[in-house]
Amino acid sequence: MRRGLVLVALLVCGLAAFLALGLGFGDLVPRPGGLKLAGEFLGAAWRPALDYQADFVPQNAPAFLSVALAALRKTLLFAAAAMSLSLLIGTPLGLLGSALVPARVRLPVRVLIALMRSVHELLWAVVLLAALGMSSLTAVIAIAIPFSGTLAKVFSELLDEAPTTAYRALRGTGATPLQAFLGGLLPVAAPDMGAYAFYRFECAVRSSAVLGFFGFPTIGYYLKRSFENLHYREVWTWLYMIVLLVLVLEWWSAHLRRRFVA
Repeated sequence: MRRGLVLVALLVCGLAAFLALGLGFGDLVPRPGGLKLAGEFLGAAWRPALDYQADFVPQNAPAFLSVALAALRKTLLFAAAAMSLSLLIGTPLGLLGSALVPARVRLPVRVLIALMRSVHELLWAVVLLAALGMSSLTAVIAIAIPFSGTLAKVFSELLDEAPTTAYRALRGTGATPLQAFLGGLLPVAAPDMGAYAFYRFECAVRSSAVLGFFGFPTIGYYLKRSFENLHYREVWTWLYMIVLLVLVLEWWSAHLRRRFVA
């Protein structure tokens, strides 16, 4: 009965939001020329560009595929740097926000975690760009702040839900809280924490690509530029690169989970 009431409440809230926003299925009818534009865009999916589509390309311009590989490398570097910083910040915050820590420490940490993850990385990028200017560190910090908060929240919940039998046994033998945590609780929660960290790295790659719309030299930067110039074949090249990158990362993370985490 309680679950049914929750579902009904969610449906009512969704309907209220639908009406408040004035949504209508008539908005899905293409505008004049919209179908032609959509057809051109979708038709280019079968012929991704391997070279520039522009009519004029400077003689000293680097090859298109070399630019694509450089953008791919930058996307991975931004994601790896941001994820490394997120783990360094989020892991201790997750421990301090777990039920193992006294409430006087846990509650302020949980408030900090909520503040960090409540603002999207794109908004952090806007704020940091205005404050610090365009730099690689700006992009890394913009991703790392909300990712640290998300990691901390999930890690604290995983630690709270992990079986505490070994932890309590070690505490009963005279081990310190830190020794009992490292020997009895962390090994139990580590598989799930590692699996979630791999997933967040995939999310960091996508966020890194999207930050290219702000001018950072990731895949998103070149995708935006190609779309603005109506070079749809180039757009599909960038989209396929993102999809391929995510698939490779998924395969790699699954392999590592089977080998080290599972």
